Amino acid sequence: MNPHELALYMADGARRTLLCGVTTVRCVAEKDHADFALRRAIAAGRVVGPRIFTAGRALVCTGGHGHESGDTMECDGADGFRRGVRSQVKAGADLIKVMISGGIAGEHESIHTRQLFTDELRAVIDTAHAWGRRVTAHAGPAPVIAEAVELGLDCVEHGYQLTPEVVARMAERGTALVPTLLVTRCKEFFDELGVPEWMQCRSLGAGPRHLESFAMALDAGVEVLLGSDMPPFWHFEGTNASVRELEYMSEGGIGPARALYAGTLGPIRWLGAEADLGTVETGKYADLVAMDADPTAETSAFRGIRWVMKGGRVVRDDRSGWSAQ
Repeated sequence: MNPHELALYMADGARRTLLCGVTTVRCVAEKDHADFALRRAIAAGRVVGPRIFTAGRALVCTGGHGHESGDTMECDGADGFRRGVRSQVKAGADLIKVMISGGIAGEHESIHTRQLFTDELRAVIDTAHAWGRRVTAHAGPAPVIAEAVELGLDCVEHGYQLTPEVVARMAERGTALVPTLLVTRCKEFFDELGVPEWMQCRSLGAGPRHLESFAMALDAGVEVLLGSDMPPFWHFEGTNASVRELEYMSEGGIGPARALYAGTLGPIRWLGAEADLGTVETGKYADLVAMDADPTAETSAFRGIRWVMKGGRVVRDDRSGWSAQ
């Protein structure tokens, strides 16, 4: 997409995200800083959408995971990664995202590969923390994650190959996990998008071990948070991506009540925004959804969202058939 098409696509996606019940999003790599423009447009009331907390471009080494897309910034060496962090903060980033291992989507890489040297990773974490930003990392293998946790990493995205030792340390250090279980069990979605066979095999093949890692994290007491690794509103197995991810998390052992926390107050606390968001209390923004069933009893209740309010303003009401435009 060219920049004009991207702007229109993101504006439409923001509206669809909010209407499906997602009132706040955490973006962890967006193309050409379009996320900052969208955040400003939503705040000014020109576009209907959720509150956005964003990392701007994700930081990668030259040729690293996601380097070919417009949502990453290639850096090399400790100084290069320090500049990368500062450049995203300068643009307005609320957090920092870094790719520290290979992943599913890179044809010429492996989930198992390390992609940053220790001094580079330390530079990212220390610089971000000095600027008051938390760091989340795309990471798969246990050894890479273990080092990052010791260096002060705040959150792991995916965590395909965790071990009991690593999750125990994550729990001790307060490192959160966004498991993105969707990405290793979404055959129907891959087929619809025409995802190459090699990527499907790599993704679906990682599924069983991925679920084991998630269970280990739960047993160790790691804080797990919702993240779909795809637009929240995308249709997926009869619902949207965010709801299906919550269902997978619930089925994987977290249960409905903790799944509700993982999709509401948990991420808000990680973002440091709990003074204004995350719970229904006097003095906080009125971000509410209504549904037919009790989500603390069954996570599938989120499939029945019928009414959405953001900041005290109703944006969707199925009783009247009205939704914000």
